[in-house]
Amino acid sequence: MKKILLGSHVGFKSKDYLIGSVNETIEYNANCLMVFTGPPQNFNRKEIDQEVVKQAHALMEKNTIEKSNLIVHAPYLINLCSPKVETRKLGLEKLINEVNRTYEIGSDKIVLHPGSSLTLDRNEAIKLIADGINKTFEKTKNDVIICIETMAGKGTEVGITFQELKDIIDLVENKKRIAVCLDTCHIHEAGYDISDPDKILDEFDKIIGLDYLKVIHLNDSKNDRGARKDRHENIGYGKIGFDVLVSWVHNERIAHVPKILETPYRNDKPIYKTEIQNLINKKFTLVD
Repeated sequence: MKKILLGSHVGFKSKDYLIGSVNETIEYNANCLMVFTGPPQNFNRKEIDQEVVKQAHALMEKNTIEKSNLIVHAPYLINLCSPKVETRKLGLEKLINEVNRTYEIGSDKIVLHPGSSLTLDRNEAIKLIADGINKTFEKTKNDVIICIETMAGKGTEVGITFQELKDIIDLVENKKRIAVCLDTCHIHEAGYDISDPDKILDEFDKIIGLDYLKVIHLNDSKNDRGARKDRHENIGYGKIGFDVLVSWVHNERIAHVPKILETPYRNDKPIYKTEIQNLINKKFTLVD
């Protein structure tokens, strides 16, 4: 078995920024990390300090955390397929900025929620998402990859099936800069049976192509399959179950793909360190 690539969402707080993110990752005994470069629910952003980035990269190297396993998540408010032109324009502007910030902190991957169609026809929404991504690539002169995320199907979310993601990818001109982030909670709640990773990976490969799978969000779910509510749960506490998620972590076909936990706090504290240890050791231990 190749080295397991496993980590979590970590903070990106003022003062230490990426240095703090890396230290948190080390604390969890992880080798992957995902950050928002500012608050996920708004567009307030501070300039990236390259001296801090340089120190963070040195800390990563010292602790064998590769830059390819540093992931950025785009703000939730970006909606490239909104019926409102102004919302789409603002989303495009902020996505361009976020892709550049991803490059500035030394990451080559940013995860993006495709968006919600609201009153639009889904085919029109898919075209708008691809158009926004194409314009982003035209305006950003780097190699950062946008990883469109599988969604749970809440409301009018786009990207709830592999086919919808394939339809977006087909319309993206620069195939080298587009990929997919698969979220286990989301596809479970969208209706996929994820109990056998190989069956899901076969279906993904047939429709999209496994080469496009660049990030995995590894989450349990509070809800039954097909609920379409998007409620993450701690590993082993939800309706997907510990053994199933262990089988995803230890699957050889996706050993090279960074896996990121986005699970809830328990008693106001993250339990990522325990979850990561449990998954690697294939042994579930309760957290009080």
